Amino acid sequence: MTSAADEAPLWQPGPDRVAAAAVTRFQSWAAAHHGAPAEGGYASLHRWSVEALDTFWKAVAEWFDVRFSTPYEQVIGDRSMPGARWFPGATLNYAEHALRAAEDPLRAGAPALLHVDESHTQTATSWSELRRQVGSLAAELRALGVTPGDRVSGYLPNIPQAVVAFLATAAVGGVWTSCAPDFGARSVLDRFQQVEPVVLFTVDGYRYGGKEHHRADTVAELRRELPGLRAVVHIPLLGTDAPEGALDWAALTAADTEPVFEQVSFEHPLWVLYSSGTTGLPKAIVQSQGGILLEHFKQIGLHCDLGPEDRFFWYTSTGWMMWNFLVSGLLTGTTLVLYDGSPGHPDISAQWRVAEQTGATLFGTSAAYVMACRKAGIHPGRDLDLSRVQCVATTGSPLPPDGFRWLHDEVADDLWIASVSGGTDVCSCFAGAVPTLPVHIGELQAACLGTDLQSWDAAGKPLTGEVGELVVTQPMPSMPVRFWNDPDGSRYHDSYFDVYPGVWRHGDWITLTDRGSVVIHGRSDSTLNRQGVRMGSADIYEAVERLPEIRESLVIGLEEPDGGYWMPLFVHLAEGATLDDALRDSIKRTIRENLSPRHVPDEVIEVPGIPHTLTGKRIEVPVKRLLQGTPLEKAVNPGSVDNLELLRFYAELARRRR
Repeated sequence: MTSAADEAPLWQPGPDRVAAAAVTRFQSWAAAHHGAPAEGGYASLHRWSVEALDTFWKAVAEWFDVRFSTPYEQVIGDRSMPGARWFPGATLNYAEHALRAAEDPLRAGAPALLHVDESHTQTATSWSELRRQVGSLAAELRALGVTPGDRVSGYLPNIPQAVVAFLATAAVGGVWTSCAPDFGARSVLDRFQQVEPVVLFTVDGYRYGGKEHHRADTVAELRRELPGLRAVVHIPLLGTDAPEGALDWAALTAADTEPVFEQVSFEHPLWVLYSSGTTGLPKAIVQSQGGILLEHFKQIGLHCDLGPEDRFFWYTSTGWMMWNFLVSGLLTGTTLVLYDGSPGHPDISAQWRVAEQTGATLFGTSAAYVMACRKAGIHPGRDLDLSRVQCVATTGSPLPPDGFRWLHDEVADDLWIASVSGGTDVCSCFAGAVPTLPVHIGELQAACLGTDLQSWDAAGKPLTGEVGELVVTQPMPSMPVRFWNDPDGSRYHDSYFDVYPGVWRHGDWITLTDRGSVVIHGRSDSTLNRQGVRMGSADIYEAVERLPEIRESLVIGLEEPDGGYWMPLFVHLAEGATLDDALRDSIKRTIRENLSPRHVPDEVIEVPGIPHTLTGKRIEVPVKRLLQGTPLEKAVNPGSVDNLELLRFYAELARRRR
């Protein structure tokens, strides 16, 4: 691993930027009030945040003026994992904090939400209007009998109505859960049937890729298969009439009603998120009102450095945790940009145009989108006015080094590039954006505050400069309070705590560098392990997909019964390309020269496509199981994948190989 002295950073914040950053001001204040170190910059602040965990989170609550309607007895009651108890005795409400900017007469008329559709029509919702709609809808939910703890579901795209429905649910103490309308009925039911919602918010369809996609039949199936529903609320995105027995959105949000915020315990459920569910039913992950409130204040206010002057755009759908994270931008009084449409319609520059049009200051997207832009040869910095974009953040998979260089060269040379990594499991980041630190190519800037992130070997020994398991050795407030329908906690325990007792093991391979930055190598449960050398699949994808002939790739490492090891590389070719000996040689040479001879696959196999989860992640483990002989129905949950036919291809390939 490169040492700190070996290379210059790609980007370095100037002294004015460092001084103006909220995390700098927070450190000075915490030094004066809570004994934090005044000197030593971010590294010393992070060390203090994990060594004095209680004091750090108390400081976060004070700095962001968290309103506890009942005071807490202590910051952390029980700190064991799983089962840590945060701020016992405290009561509060997430939605009250998210709508606080509307109380400021100078802010009430400013936009809280900017909604953009594929036609690039922009609609603003002011803070006062957002608060009014939430107040009206919360009163209607109470009238429908929704009480604290009841589940409220949304089958909705990334539109303002989704934000209103979520905040109204949180205001009454309900538990929100959502899926994007591109999920089919089976995928939605695999999620919603677990939590038994009492209300369903739904659209009649959505627009994507220049086409209208009607969803009336799917909605009818959801209504039939969710017997606990007391009400269905119809949002006529495509202009159709409400189906029989459904309530009309406009009528429920028409009143001028002051919102009433139910004061709930700190650990009261805020929402249920779902794991990708590639094997078995998706895990239904419950996170708390207080835990998310504190974690997102820290992450958005300190790490993303967002405040009232900012506009926060992250390309996401309501089926991905980044939507929940985006909505929390309201906590810092930030204007949210909601884009509802295809990331590449009418062309690959679509997301950059949304950033330009809305004046986004932080633009979040996927590493895959950045690499697709690079491959397409576009020049967003030259062709668009992106002068307001201060930071481009990426997640979903590690941003390859070429992605860092492309953003620097083609967007702006003074661009803060934040590759971040966390997960649905905590609805936050373990490592990523720090506005006061340099950016090094291929690295996440640092572990996040209050996150005791370490890299461990198999024996539980911490590593620096070597690949190890991503572990978190102390609790975070946004860790799940539980999984739904997991009464004895065994599924929760087995998901994170079965390898290192009492320590969260996330399932990623990482390297912590000697300068405190972090490199993510891919999932440890599908990590390649050849001749005792562990390799991340992300490293291979980054090298192979530089080749113009390769659209996408998938590498699997298979331990064989005779002690051998088979490592095939599956490639989905670009249009017009042919997998001949010359291309095979080119692929192997690229991997050998960029990585090592050990990374070179045993076979390169052309496939009709690479399978993904519904949230766009490559499916590695189920393909590995198919190749090991697991039947398709046991290797993968069919409702969790984007193209089941593709997996049949891999299953047939496995059968032929056997």
